[in-house]
Amino acid sequence: MGPASNDRRPGRAGESREGFSGARAGLALAAAALLTACATTKPAAKRPEPTKAPAAASAAPAPAATEASLEVGGDFAARADLKNAPFDYDSAELSGGALAILKANAAVVKANAGIEVLVAGNCDERGTTAYNLALGQRRAKAVRDYYIRLGVDGARVATISYGKERPLCSESTAACWSRNRRGETLARARAPSSASAR
Repeated sequence: MGPASNDRRPGRAGESREGFSGARAGLALAAAALLTACATTKPAAKRPEPTKAPAAASAAPAPAATEASLEVGGDFAARADLKNAPFDYDSAELSGGALAILKANAAVVKANAGIEVLVAGNCDERGTTAYNLALGQRRAKAVRDYYIRLGVDGARVATISYGKERPLCSESTAACWSRNRRGETLARARAPSSASAR
């Protein structure tokens, strides 16, 4: 006796190919499920890169503002009344001590309408050049954003990262590394075109 009429194995002459289509559909679904599972696998843990200021400093979002130009005007220089804000190792978060320093700096900047500032993010010698440049930029941005929250016109504040390229000291000690991890606020006289545009 020949094969039963419900035997639908593919490849038999004169028989339906529904079983074959169903098998292909099943394989396609299995492959899709496997690919979906692979696509949702979490990547390996990365080194955390904090970028936000503590809750006290970030209560209100910083308004969007254009940065001051680094190209127009003279050189930026340190001033005795503008202090460096310290940062913890591998962090761009503003500590309580940094917030107090930056509050005093912001008062100086607001009281001197004829100046604009450059916030330079700096790091210690540990880590790669690329990593420290990125970390330095996050530090500079955190300082700039806080200045803006305190009422400093964002168009008067530029940022730059020096990473580990401009250390204050060169010893490989915890004390030296701590001094090098900073947000430095430098100032210069505002260019006549940027001062009159406001």
